[in-house]
Amino acid sequence: MDNLPSFLPNATDGRTRPAPAVSAYPAPAPLPTQSGPCGIRFDFNDGCRVALPRGDGPWHVVLRDRLTGNILFDTELDEGLVVSAKRYAVPFRIEISQSGRDVFTHDQNCADRAVHIAFPVGTLGDILGWFPYAARYQEIHRCRLTCSMAANLIPLFAATHPEITFLDHDAVDTGNFYATYYLGLFFNDDERRRQPCDFRLVGLHRTAGYILGVDPTETPPRIARPAPAPKASSPYVCIAVQSTAQAKMWNNPEGWHKIVAFLKDRGYRVVCIDQKRVGGSGMVWTHIPHGVEDMTGDHPVLERAELLRGAALFVGLSSGLSWLAWAVGTPVVMISGFTHPLNEFATPYRVINYHACNSCWNDPRVAFDHKDFLWCPHHAGTPRQFECTRLITAEHVIGVISTVPGFATEKSPPPTDNTRGSFA
Repeated sequence: MDNLPSFLPNATDGRTRPAPAVSAYPAPAPLPTQSGPCGIRFDFNDGCRVALPRGDGPWHVVLRDRLTGNILFDTELDEGLVVSAKRYAVPFRIEISQSGRDVFTHDQNCADRAVHIAFPVGTLGDILGWFPYAARYQEIHRCRLTCSMAANLIPLFAATHPEITFLDHDAVDTGNFYATYYLGLFFNDDERRRQPCDFRLVGLHRTAGYILGVDPTETPPRIARPAPAPKASSPYVCIAVQSTAQAKMWNNPEGWHKIVAFLKDRGYRVVCIDQKRVGGSGMVWTHIPHGVEDMTGDHPVLERAELLRGAALFVGLSSGLSWLAWAVGTPVVMISGFTHPLNEFATPYRVINYHACNSCWNDPRVAFDHKDFLWCPHHAGTPRQFECTRLITAEHVIGVISTVPGFATEKSPPPTDNTRGSFA
């Protein structure tokens, strides 16, 4: 960009200090990308940003929220960079005057403009929950939307959303975007700078609707479908027992053993589709349940989606594979006590025991510690640790499974087709 003043890194957000960056995403262009009169530059990349060169007297800058009518920021300065405190979607109006003369007014309007919505990498369920809101944003604003995310997830959405450009983070050129929004779970955002509502109060997926300023009603994403694989010759159920923290696991010591035995007794093949056969940390490890068919490994996500489409149901945790099963329309029996049901998509087959301590993830008084695999904020180191799922019994889960329409509740002879090859 030409003729940009050298002072611009000295940004003010209303309290004369730089606003924190989000390091897990492609950084916005260092300077505003849009040109205005008198050398003014502006954009809406990580907030409303206005760059002002030194001119004939001080500039008067007002940032407004057109929806609420509130003045968000009002200042005078000789030169510098003004950045709004709020970084989520706000219908901004920029008003700039100099020496009592109106110089520039701009109402944010993303129609036919380049917009970037950035998703974090290293997560599946979050992206599946958030993507429908990005698609909704594009539909409402009719912008030229680019979504950046992990490369292995792009095939899920690219074919069903040709109106959107998909890139991995390394391929993003941020120099021409009119607006940029970052989707994520912002735990320490006490001042609501990156989210208008605490995600723990509105749900993991619906927080994206609030960040983007669109209807937060949940909708499953539209997932691409390759050529369907041959159908298995006998009915099967998919399960997943691993997650990224022990609090997310089903910590009942007999749970998975009894569920696998029950499903096989009803004539179902039981297929474990976790990424890892064994997962954990330190002295605590979870193994693939005995008696299941092992389809763990780094399989493409679309392959996992097709396997889930053909399953009679999925039994899992508050983790990414549950969100994938939901996305393809497979009944999801979700076993979770550390999250409140509002945290995930609605399923009539949710299993939670309210007699035990529960829903700590959604308690805004505590912050999840990603580095503590044994995180249990209320009962760590006591006999009650992880009681949220230890006290979910196999009988409870079996009762919920039995309510899934079409499930075979009577005993059946064991299936004769027990080879992995039938899923290929």
